[in-house]
This record gives sequence, C-alpha cells and structure tokens, in this order.
Amino acid sequence: MTQTPAPPGAVRRRHDREIIGLAVPAFGALVAEPLFVMADSAIVGHLGTAQLAGLGVASALLTTAVSVFVFLAYATTAAVARRVGAGDLRAAIRQGMDGIWLALLIGAAVIAVVLPTAPGIVELFGASQTAAPYATTYLRISMLGVPAMLVVLASTGVLRGLQDTRTPLSVAVGGFAANAVLNVGLIYGADLGIAGSAWGTVIAQCGMAAAYLYVVVRGARLHGASLRPDAAGIRASAQAGVPLLVRTLSLRAILMIATAVAARLGDADIAAHQIILSLWSLLAFALDAIAIAGQAIIGRYLGAGDAQGAREACRRMVQWGISTGVALGLLVLAARPLFLPLFTSDTAVHRTALPALVLVAVSQPVCGVVFVLDGVLMGAGDGPYLARAMLLTLAVFAPVALLVPVLGGGLTALWAAMTLMMTVRMLTLWLRSRSGRWVVTGATR
Repeated sequence: MTQTPAPPGAVRRRHDREIIGLAVPAFGALVAEPLFVMADSAIVGHLGTAQLAGLGVASALLTTAVSVFVFLAYATTAAVARRVGAGDLRAAIRQGMDGIWLALLIGAAVIAVVLPTAPGIVELFGASQTAAPYATTYLRISMLGVPAMLVVLASTGVLRGLQDTRTPLSVAVGGFAANAVLNVGLIYGADLGIAGSAWGTVIAQCGMAAAYLYVVVRGARLHGASLRPDAAGIRASAQAGVPLLVRTLSLRAILMIATAVAARLGDADIAAHQIILSLWSLLAFALDAIAIAGQAIIGRYLGAGDAQGAREACRRMVQWGISTGVALGLLVLAARPLFLPLFTSDTAVHRTALPALVLVAVSQPVCGVVFVLDGVLMGAGDGPYLARAMLLTLAVFAPVALLVPVLGGGLTALWAAMTLMMTVRMLTLWLRSRSGRWVVTGATR
C-alpha cells in the first residue's frame, strides 16, 4: 500500500516544532559562557582596576580557546546525530565518547603548553606591568579547568546529536549560578583575591563536566557502549574536526583584522566598533541557536537515509533564519537611540556608530541565512567545504578591510566590508546547498 504524503502544512509544523524545541534551549546554553565572563568581571572589578585589567587579558585568552576548540561540539553533534538517525544509539554514544576523549587529550596538551609560558603569553597580549601579575595568576589557575571546559564542549555535542538541548541548558544555568557563588565566597570570604575568581571558575567548570559525564556514562551503560578510549575513533574525531578548526580560525582572523583596522581609525571609531561588535555577537547567539538545531536535525535525517526530509528541513530552517534576521534587524533599528547610551555618553562615538548600526540591522537577514546554512552543512559533515569557503571569504575580506584606512569611509566603510564578508559567506553556502552535494545519507559520511 502506498503511503499518502503528509500535507505541506503538516510537514512545516513538524519542522517548526523540532526547530523550536532544539533552538530555544540551545540559545539559553549559548549565553552561559559570556555570562561567566560578565559575572567574573562584575565581582573582580571591586578588587581594583589592575585586577580587572588582568582578568580582561586572561579571559580574552580563555574565550579565544573556547572559540578555537568549539569544533569539539560541532563535529560531535553531526557524527552522533547521523547514528541516531540510523537507529544505532550504541554507536552514537560510542562516537560521543571518542569526542570526549579527544577533548581530554587536547586539554592536557593545552595545560602542558600554557602553564610554563603563561607570563610570556600575558606579555604578548600587552598587559601592563601592574595588570600582568594578576593576569598570569588567573591564567595559570584557570588553565587547570581547560580539560573540563573542553569536555563540556564535546559532551554538549553528544547531547545535541541525541536531540537533547534541554540538559545543556540546565547544566549551563547551574554552572553559572555555582560560578557566581563560588567567586564571591572565594574572593571575599576566603580572601583569595583574583585567584579566588579563577578557582571558582575552575570548580564550576569541573562540576559542569561531571554533570555531563554522568548523563553520557548513564546512556553508555544503558545501551552497552564502551567507555574505553579507542585510538581509531579518537583519530577519526580529530580528522573530522580539522576542517572545522580551519573554518573557526579563519573567522577569528576576520574579526581580529576588523578590530585592528578599527583601532587605526581613531579612539571614537574603536570604541564604537567594540560596542557594535558586542551587539553583533549577541545577535549571533539567536541565529546560532537555529544553526545548532540544524546540525542535530540534518544529521539525524541523513543518518536515517531521508534525503528528502533533510532538504525540506533545510528549506524550513532557511525561512526561519530569514524571518529571525528581519525581526532582529527591525529591533536594532528601533532600539539604536536607546542602545548606544547604555555604553557611553560620548556624542562622537554615537555619531560614528549610528551609520554602522544601520548596516548591522540591514544585514541581519543575510546573517540568518549564513548561520542556518552553516549549521546545515555542519550537520551534514561537510566540513572540508566549510573550511574552503571560509578561507575564500577571508581572502576577499582582508584586502577590502585593510584598504579602509587608506581610502577613507571610517567605521561605516569597515562595517560595509563586514557586510560584504557575510554576503560572500551566504553566496558560498547557498551555492553548496543548491548543488545537493551535501546530501550524503548513511550512518557515516
């Protein structure tokens, strides 16, 4: 008997439920990491300016580490979701364990490199003589929590692949609350100063890692998956992560070039740039939540051999990305007179930032498409293409941005270059999605 296809409206509603169910909790979990930094800054700031400056340098390094190694979450999500789609939960969890073991190995290597070189790294980042000792202290202690931090990334990928974004949200909220309480208690109660802040963060990260491991280990025992390290599986996880690492490093290079160019334009320009970049990053969390849903959903459909379902889900998520981008853009336009005074009362900074804010608002639908298709291709395991596309984007953006101080146009021209960068990304991702080459079904790619 031939099965009657579901009506288009029913298909859209099913996809909408899946997207909302995964994206909303994912958004909450994404916000946790910047909240860690904000809480630390608010508490340490009362110790003194030098301590806060030291924290600023050290936390910038830690944030960079999170960004660089985020491939542990992305690659694991795609691999686990495929096996979930294929109906092999034992292999899915085994794949997740390989990612967790890789995270532990990378974390140990980071500790071995950073602990003895911490003073030199702090000096390289330009910390002042008064701030450097505090930055070094915070960096050395916080490095002990890097393995736990990376286990959190990999475990988050495991649960996302298992179509669970609620547990990461619960763990993130618990970790944030524990971090704040521990910071206050250790800094002021135990009188440990900035070292107390670092130890509080380390303990909170270890607690989060333990919570994730409890969930993953329980699932492994339930489905009979081995917990032992497997060299071949760890190596496969690393190989899948390399293209995503190239993609991430290329994106970080773009953001660093933009900040370096803004710094050359003048004080008002760099101040305005930092304000706009913080807003841009906040907007990215909302769009990235849809991308995370895309990673999990697309991987599951392809693992189940449902190429048509994957294409339909992709189309629906692109519609979500565009709609969310339009809504965010309108919100930025409406709120821009209220947003800037939150950061500064300097009218020169306001005048510099306003035209660039308009560009950010107008480009949000483009950003929506970029984030969604990025997530779709990650979920499909199309990392090599994502790496090549981002390298091409970097090659286009770098000369255009570097010409801004020469040709003029100030911060508006720089953010026009940023808009160009996102447009190039959209075109490369759209062409790939249209080609259908990402639609490779099966439990492995």
